[in-house]
Amino acid sequence: APPAAPAGTKLCVACRAGHVDTDGYCENCGHAQPRERDHVEQELDAVAAVSDRGLRHHRNEDAFAVSSAALPDGSPAVIAIVCDGVSSATRPDEASAAASATANEVLLAALPRGTHPQQAMHEAIVAAAEAVNLLATRPGRAGDHEAAHRAQNAPACTIVGAVVASGLLVVGWVGDSRAYWVPDDRTGPPARLTEDDSWAAQMVAAGLMNEAEAYADERAHAITGWLGADAYELEPHTASFKPDRPGVVVVCTDGLWNYAESPQDMARVLPPDAAGRPLHSAQVLVGHALDGGGHDNVTVALLPFAVPQQGAGSAYSPA
Repeated sequence: APPAAPAGTKLCVACRAGHVDTDGYCENCGHAQPRERDHVEQELDAVAAVSDRGLRHHRNEDAFAVSSAALPDGSPAVIAIVCDGVSSATRPDEASAAASATANEVLLAALPRGTHPQQAMHEAIVAAAEAVNLLATRPGRAGDHEAAHRAQNAPACTIVGAVVASGLLVVGWVGDSRAYWVPDDRTGPPARLTEDDSWAAQMVAAGLMNEAEAYADERAHAITGWLGADAYELEPHTASFKPDRPGVVVVCTDGLWNYAESPQDMARVLPPDAAGRPLHSAQVLVGHALDGGGHDNVTVALLPFAVPQQGAGSAYSPA
């Protein structure tokens, strides 16, 4: 793609008279210009992702990365990372882009070396957090302490990722972006593979509210864990699974799961041929969120999971 025109030289798409400033707005009429990230799609052989600005937000603060790598035994490992910028923080779009790219790079480097996917996922999330931390403006005066640093409203985002390799499914996350499991034949139950770092999840875990009450509260989506220099403590969550049947892993931001929250809801809106048409199915899921109101940015990645043939070896020990 050709390089973007310097700020102040590109003409507004609305009035065709004013120049566009560094924030992407026309200096003449104030119209927000279409951004490259407003709608993004990517498909590889065994994974696809779609990200959309939604109908209410002025920009897309989500980001994703999908890729594949070869394990030491030559078998493939498929990767999907999805990040959701924290809108109340500064530069959330930069945070999500940095986190997704960094996590993907770490996984692409670690998996071919033989690092277990769950350990690699942990390392990827830690590296993603460091990348987001670097976006924050550091205190400039000697004697500034951590409290002053935390008060800067540093760039922040959530992260969720999945790796499918050698019959193993690994997920990792911080925040309230989620991963779901949906069996191809729909005979087995779908499942949510992640637990939110959120106020609602804390209330449910403490037994103070049931899930319906907690998620009906206006504080439900206040996150308690995120990547960013002002995060209280980084606690990457990872989990590994060995499904006994083929299926699809849905990795998404809350812009999607707000419209298909339960595993059963997600299974109902996921097309039955999702394993064979992941990009089309990701488009359908984003369309479902937009039809529901599109109140947030919407990002989803789909990873088909195939059960290894009987007798095929695994590069890793049991989960």
